[in-house]
Amino acid sequence: MLDERLRKLLRNMPKAELHIHIEGSLEPELIFELAQRNGVDLAYSSVEALREAYAFTDLQSFLDIYYAGASVLLKEQDFYDMTAAYLARAHADNVRHAEIFFDPQTHTARGVPFETAINGIWRACQDAPLSASLIMCFLRHLSEDEALATLEESLPFRDKFIGVGLDSSEVGHPPEKFARVFERARALGLRLVAHAGEEGPPAYIESALDVLKVERIDHGVRSLESPALVERLAREQMALTVCPLSNIKLRVFDVMGSHNLRTLLDANLAVTVNSDDPAYFGGYVNENYFAAFDALPLDESHARQLARNSFQAAFVDPERKRAFLAEVDDFFANA
Repeated sequence: MLDERLRKLLRNMPKAELHIHIEGSLEPELIFELAQRNGVDLAYSSVEALREAYAFTDLQSFLDIYYAGASVLLKEQDFYDMTAAYLARAHADNVRHAEIFFDPQTHTARGVPFETAINGIWRACQDAPLSASLIMCFLRHLSEDEALATLEESLPFRDKFIGVGLDSSEVGHPPEKFARVFERARALGLRLVAHAGEEGPPAYIESALDVLKVERIDHGVRSLESPALVERLAREQMALTVCPLSNIKLRVFDVMGSHNLRTLLDANLAVTVNSDDPAYFGGYVNENYFAAFDALPLDESHARQLARNSFQAAFVDPERKRAFLAEVDDFFANA
């Protein structure tokens, strides 16, 4: 059982969140509010009925309802309201810096202009009580040509996002499928991340590193199946953005007590804790910390390490990184 002192420490410690899909922060209450505002008919009669549908068996069953929820996002203000709600919640969890994924193809496929989505999200980030940057993700179940077209479409807004990522259905869509678009993004000076090793095998992590040349691995929990890969990730201090509650909800692990977070830390991997799609997976970043620390043999030293890792892995300039890390050290010195 998580003791109150450790819970308070986890709640109050400064942290960064590096794996959050903004569309996955869309709470049922806001979905219904936006549906009413925009005249969108939902397949669910109430907030409660929608929440009851969140009984996912795998990644695909989640994605089906995730895309349905996004259908209410039509106007710039909708994207602003969604993002502002997440950022207020993150601020309450003592998140100092967030790097937010957004999926433009989810919206442009519905006829929502690229600029409508990014301008609403970006504007909310400028008004936020914490620092926040955007990472544009490509949907891996679609073609690389579509990803390349999305990258070109994004160029007039290049000042509003810092990097690109790769999300959606992992199995059957290996990272190398997107080699050209990541090469183009790298040439543009964008930071590179990719989902790998959640449902996909360790080989997907290796190709994300070797072919896409990513700077962070999103998820990466299946890396332990390859001792050589673990050794490499530790040597290179390649950050993994792990999402504990998501992993349980999508059946990557059966129960939190069997999650490999502690094992990853013991292997000297640069693990971070994040919320992924918090509206769907049962908790924002602090709930992810609480659940993991409640079920696993983790203590104050692990909390400090995870907080430091989150800022160490963030795409911020060295001076800000030093300031964030100093804030963590000062917090724990006085805890």
